[in-house]
Amino acid sequence: MTPFRALRPTPPSAPEVAAVPYDVVNADEARALAAGNPLSFLHVSRAEIDLPQETRPYADVVYAKAAENFAALKARAPLVLEETPSLYVYRLRMGQHVQTGIAGCFSVAEYEAEVIKKHERTRRDKEDDRTRHIIELRAQTGPVLLIHRASPGVAAVVQRSTGGSAPLFDFAASDGVQHTIWRVDARVDATAQRELVAAFEAIPALYIADGHHRAASAVRAGRHFRGAGGAAGEWETFLAVAFPDNQMQVLPYNRVVKDLGAYTPDSLLAALRQRVTVKQGPATPVRKGDVAMCLGGEWYTIELGTPLSGAGAAEQLDVSRLQDLVLSPVLGIGDVRTDKRVDFVGGARGTTQLEKLVSSGQAAVAFSMYPVSVADLMAVSDAGGIMPPKSTWFEPKLRDGLLSHVI
Repeated sequence: MTPFRALRPTPPSAPEVAAVPYDVVNADEARALAAGNPLSFLHVSRAEIDLPQETRPYADVVYAKAAENFAALKARAPLVLEETPSLYVYRLRMGQHVQTGIAGCFSVAEYEAEVIKKHERTRRDKEDDRTRHIIELRAQTGPVLLIHRASPGVAAVVQRSTGGSAPLFDFAASDGVQHTIWRVDARVDATAQRELVAAFEAIPALYIADGHHRAASAVRAGRHFRGAGGAAGEWETFLAVAFPDNQMQVLPYNRVVKDLGAYTPDSLLAALRQRVTVKQGPATPVRKGDVAMCLGGEWYTIELGTPLSGAGAAEQLDVSRLQDLVLSPVLGIGDVRTDKRVDFVGGARGTTQLEKLVSSGQAAVAFSMYPVSVADLMAVSDAGGIMPPKSTWFEPKLRDGLLSHVI
């Protein structure tokens, strides 16, 4: 991890500039969120919202508009470039949940050497999109979310840095999440900055939680910039915020299926009971190995049973076992990445959203999952495995636009 010269809004404009990550909303949702707010960073990260609705999201004009909007935002917000490289303490508070991480730049070489570990396959079209976005803007504008095993050294510096000093930013976003950021400036506390860098050097591995496409795109953009006149070394790092594993909150990533195929609700229940234990139960599973199913206006508990002996870390996850025992053999969902009959609902929307989808007829059956743990994710990553698609939903989310890394 290294300090960097952040491009950031002035404190008064930070609440208006800050925007949800580009990839958690579609174009219509982004357009609605940015409506009436010319400072919203969504005008940069999802520039298609300022173009005709029929515009293709990966069209040349979208990236040109992003660069135009970025330049305008620098003047309008305004955005300022720090004079000296700094690190930042970034705290998120969501209700009673609090997590505090360190924002800085992390090594592309360590990413390529698997010291920064991945658990997700990336899609080429999404990589192409963010790579071009970085190249056109000459900036990484949204941080990757990293996890590290809790470090006493990091915790000690965080406690000192946040104990009595005033934060740079401190505001509640529209979803109620409090975003508080302190700057660790070497001119003010060189010791804290050195100690943070040293503490991260002693951490054996980092894990990507959210932002696989951002990280992969930063690597590709770095190859483009290498030797092409970028600031020395800037293309060899990517922007991220690293949080300790014992503070992370993972919510379930639930599944809905649009139709039952040849089944009725009663015949589906009968087919499932030939494979797994099914009984009436609550809308939220109470333990690992249980899945709550909303079908025909009722909630049921599916008990997945004990994983097969010798199964890998990824194969033991509830989302994998639901796929292997229910979705594939019974409902005919072969590949959740491509099958249009299945959709996903992040746990932040709750089981009420699942009930709404089923009762409205938009889905025929919904499955409420027990959340995957951070330990599960790290175990899969350590084994060199890949997490099943749509298996983790980290909440709260970082905000784009507060800290950008200029290339």
